[in-house]
Amino acid sequence: MMRLPLLRVLPLLRVLPVLRVLPVLRVLCVLLCAALPVLAAACATGPSLEDRGRVTAAPGDSRHLTIGSAGFTESDLLARMYSLLLEHAGYRTKVISVSNREIYEPALESGQIDVVSEYAATFADWLSARTHGPGAPPAGSPDLRATMHALRSLAEPRGLKVLDPGRAVDQNAFAVTEEFARAHHLRTLSDLGRSGIPVRLAAGDECVRRPYCAPGLEKTYGIRISGIDPKGVGTTQAKQAVRSGQDQMVLTTTTDATLDEFGLVLLEDDRHLQNADYIVPVVNRARAGGPGVTKALGRLNTVLTTQDLARLNEQVDSWRRLPEDVARQYLRSKGLLPE
Repeated sequence: MMRLPLLRVLPLLRVLPVLRVLPVLRVLCVLLCAALPVLAAACATGPSLEDRGRVTAAPGDSRHLTIGSAGFTESDLLARMYSLLLEHAGYRTKVISVSNREIYEPALESGQIDVVSEYAATFADWLSARTHGPGAPPAGSPDLRATMHALRSLAEPRGLKVLDPGRAVDQNAFAVTEEFARAHHLRTLSDLGRSGIPVRLAAGDECVRRPYCAPGLEKTYGIRISGIDPKGVGTTQAKQAVRSGQDQMVLTTTTDATLDEFGLVLLEDDRHLQNADYIVPVVNRARAGGPGVTKALGRLNTVLTTQDLARLNEQVDSWRRLPEDVARQYLRSKGLLPE
């Protein structure tokens, strides 16, 4: 047997492991090259929210939809009306209650919830703060067209589709007693400003700094606010304080169904201080963004008014009727459901 000198063998020993590894490296290189387009595609379909552009996938049309309610009367009523209209159009639905926007909006993005009712300006402001940080300027305004444009620009990159607003709007509103309005010839907030009468306002304690509350009343209408009575927004205690004369005006909403019980009337926001909080359906585009859902929910836009919504709220809150029963009766009365 021939023996190789040790000095000749050592270089060969160093090379052998490399020779054994080379085929493995070649295979890994081939696999990596093949995987690169896939990895690139994966990155392209799942960018961070900040990098998302216009959604280009076709809107979906799932036949099983989950409707979200925020858990208060008005939201419950709207969820039931959406559910009934969609079922009439051939969808299967269920309604779930989720207590706040911080929970239901991410669920709407992920497809755990497919449809919710929202308030255009408020939702635009909320999405703006979520996208750009808590110091972001407001996206909503009293101008409905500008508000809808801002809202859709914020919602679309999140995979949400904002349907058209209807006629109903739920805004902050200010009410006085009928007696007070008659005595001082008040119909609008401008009338109150011109009168020069100082008023104590029953509202939430945040009203002192909110631009659409005391500061806005003073700046836009010249109303003299003598003080804020922190009894909350539209609460029974706040309305009772105005009825008794302890306060002269109360902050409530345009769909408050109990004003008559306290002898109160709204003063018109004739200079449009309040934002355009029209009611809009918002859907998960991938599951409910197709024309079927849009058409079914759009039928409500032509009939539901702010006054209608206030009366429906009253039937639930004061008459203790079930939201589903109230919603069904209303839709039948408007010819949107068969008898």
